Amino acid sequence: MSFLVNYIRTVFSSVVSLLKGMRRTGYYFTHHKEIITQSYPDNRHELILPERFRGEVVMTHSEQNEHRCTGCTACELACPNGTIKIVTKFEVNAEGKKKKALDTFVYHLELCTMCNLCIEACPTNAIKMAQSFEHSVYDRRELTKKLNRPGSKLMEGVE
Repeated sequence: MSFLVNYIRTVFSSVVSLLKGMRRTGYYFTHHKEIITQSYPDNRHELILPERFRGEVVMTHSEQNEHRCTGCTACELACPNGTIKIVTKFEVNAEGKKKKALDTFVYHLELCTMCNLCIEACPTNAIKMAQSFEHSVYDRRELTKKLNRPGSKLMEGVE
C-alpha cells in the first residue's frame, strides 16, 4: 500500500512541476514587451556579452610591447588537454646569470575547452580570457596562435 501512496505523490509532484513551468512559458508568451532572445548576427553593433563570458585566451601587452609572462609553464601544466605550449630560452642578464625567459607562447584554440584553468594557474596574470567568439575559419591552422608579439619582452619588476 505504501508503494501506491509514494507513486501517487511522485505523479502529483511531477504534474505540479510541469504546471509551474508551463505558467512561466505562458507568461512570456502573453507579455511581448520583455524580449529575451537576441537576434544575432543582426545586433552585432549592440551585442553585450556577460562579464564572465570566456572566448579565447589572450596575452596582454603594454604600450611598450611588454608582457608579464615569465615562462614558468604553470598554465601549460594546468591545461587538461594540451592547448598551451610554452617554448622558453635562457637569457644571460647583466650579472652573467642564466635566466629562463619566454620565447614563444603557442595557443591551440581548436583544442581549448574554455575551462579557465590556465588563467587561474598563472602567477603573474599574464593571460586572460577575451570576449571574442567568432572563430569560424576554413583552415584549421589559423586556429593555432602565437600569443606573444614579435619583439616583446618581459615587463620590469615581474619575477
